[in-house]
Amino acid sequence: MPSSLRSRLLDSLGESPAAAPPSPGAPGSFTPAMLLGLRGERIAERFLRERGWRTMQRRFRSGHRDIDLVMERRGIVAFVEVKTRSGVTFGSPVEAVHWYKQRQIVKSAQVWISRHGRDDDAYRFDVVGVWISGERVRVRHVEAAFTLPSR
Repeated sequence: MPSSLRSRLLDSLGESPAAAPPSPGAPGSFTPAMLLGLRGERIAERFLRERGWRTMQRRFRSGHRDIDLVMERRGIVAFVEVKTRSGVTFGSPVEAVHWYKQRQIVKSAQVWISRHGRDDDAYRFDVVGVWISGERVRVRHVEAAFTLPSR
């Protein structure tokens, strides 16, 4: 990735170029796709916060699984999967959260609830799709995009 593009991406993420990650290919480096995903997560978080949601946790990890955002508003905790695309080649970001990914998110959410859950909270699974094309950004928030399977 050209250094000027990399610097612009880092600036848009609120990162200083001095604290930039190593170049792609170096141990611990970020690929362009990873940087795009991080940018999308920041955009989604800002979008939700502007609509009254409070960030409870970013990038909750449970083993090899993670939840991009855990947000709360008026007693509802939303486990948010963010999918970012820079074009339409691979389809809608929301469509990318297939059954297997949903299952992984549910398992991670169950761990989060066991550690941090409160009896009076309601839980749901949201998906935020972020499309970035040059300077244009589009966000689509799908509330209750899928449900916790009943036993």
